[in-house]
Amino acid sequence: MRHTNRTGLSIACGVTAAVLITAGCSGGDTSTDDTSTPAESEPGYLAVADSSLPAGGELDVQTHIDASVATGLDPQLADLAAAWQLMSLVYETLVTVGPEFEIEPALAESWDMPDDTTYVFHLRDDVQFSNGRAMTADDVVGSLERQLELGSVWTGQLGPVESVTAVDEHTVEVALAEPYTPFLAALANVPASILPMREIEDGTLNPETEMLGTGPFVVADHRQDVSWRFERNDDYWKQDEPGVDAVNVQIVPQEAARIAALQDGSASLVTLGNVDSPALLQGASDVSVLTQANTDFYYLMLNSQWEESPFTDPRVRQAVNMAIDRAQIADVALAGLGHPTGVTPAGLPGACEPGDLPSGMADLDAARELLAEAGAENLTFELAIFSTDPAPAVAQVIQQSLEEIGVTVEIEQLEETSWNGKVYGEAPGRFDAALSWFAGYADPGMVTKWWNPDAAGFNLGFMESDAELTGLIDTVNSVPQGPERDAAITDLCAAVEDDAQMVPLVTRPSMVGYRADAVSVSLHADEGYGNPLRLLSEARMVRAE
Repeated sequence: MRHTNRTGLSIACGVTAAVLITAGCSGGDTSTDDTSTPAESEPGYLAVADSSLPAGGELDVQTHIDASVATGLDPQLADLAAAWQLMSLVYETLVTVGPEFEIEPALAESWDMPDDTTYVFHLRDDVQFSNGRAMTADDVVGSLERQLELGSVWTGQLGPVESVTAVDEHTVEVALAEPYTPFLAALANVPASILPMREIEDGTLNPETEMLGTGPFVVADHRQDVSWRFERNDDYWKQDEPGVDAVNVQIVPQEAARIAALQDGSASLVTLGNVDSPALLQGASDVSVLTQANTDFYYLMLNSQWEESPFTDPRVRQAVNMAIDRAQIADVALAGLGHPTGVTPAGLPGACEPGDLPSGMADLDAARELLAEAGAENLTFELAIFSTDPAPAVAQVIQQSLEEIGVTVEIEQLEETSWNGKVYGEAPGRFDAALSWFAGYADPGMVTKWWNPDAAGFNLGFMESDAELTGLIDTVNSVPQGPERDAAITDLCAAVEDDAQMVPLVTRPSMVGYRADAVSVSLHADEGYGNPLRLLSEARMVRAE
């Protein structure tokens, strides 16, 4: 869920000015000739692995964070994108998301909709769990029912499911109480994975401590916050996958260390988060860095529930929302790799146009008038942020934007555990404002559900429920795709700006660096679920061991 044009700003384009001046103050892709197909030959992809390379070998990967200790290894409880990345190597869903956010078959080879509340899924008949047992309709039914009963973060995303029924061994029918447009997109993420329900129900498998799925890899070893070893599932149903024998994942929180590992060849693929990293790797021999667009986006929480917060007055919230220069955040703090966004993530089909919103028009005089009406002309507030890059740079642009309307922002930078305690530890939360990010998902209506705190839960400590806003969210998620839904999305985006308790800012890019002399990879150009490892089973080693 969570991690989540004006001039005169004094922030440099990143932290390494000399390097970035050479790169034109841009963190764009750096690449060398390699064995991955370039994007122009495969629309929707940044790279496509060379399937003519021989299968085999081991791929060494470094990423910054492990799956959450709190929720264990149960995919249905996973609420962080970092966990989705690792779990997607073992678990699979009924459907998946294609390169342009289209819903594609996965464990279900096809589906029918007899009416607008009924989905009939036709399951593949050649799928086995990695213990050798065939997947059946009972596993699908049990998995979906278990998710609904768990009441986890993802349960609400599945929508108004009324019943799940096995029609026969390879057919499952899902009935909804009412139309729910994002249903298939909600089934495409790791928390909707199909689990081996027979083993879970008879007690021979505890999904919190052991992973057993239908995916391309099995877990051979795991040391929390240290490493993973995934080995190929020899019975995997996709022909010619996985393309490697094993994936060794090291958990390396320091980005500089991951960059060094990529440069010296001790890692063949790394995930990157700092927008300076592509420029820092510019010219590195045999290294490619690809910047993946994301529906993830940064947002600002303005606490309306704590009596000492200045944001109990909606006029103050609206003024701050109007004055923040999203374009400057994208250009300066994110090196041109992010984009201003409304509540529906920019880049998703059907999303609203952020330039048409009050925040896109940046009427500073109107913002000053609102502050004057609220008696808050000399407003000072504290902004709590986590220290992970590029959040500090985003906060500095916010700080300097608000100086233009006479607002002083005092930035409090915390490590993530302390930040979480401050923002989510009490109700009401004892903070003025906080910066975070959301995974934006694969349908424009999905993330909007978090603007209903009664449904989301996590934000009850700083956000008040609004009946009008909730009604618009429900409309967006029940109306079929088309002009009527587009109009409803436009209305919802405007209402979120007016409410301004959670303020969308800019999309959050991610980057993947890899050794072109070691591995050939596939990567979507845009990713809805924050998972740059989604296509890792297609990777081929250039020199298989």
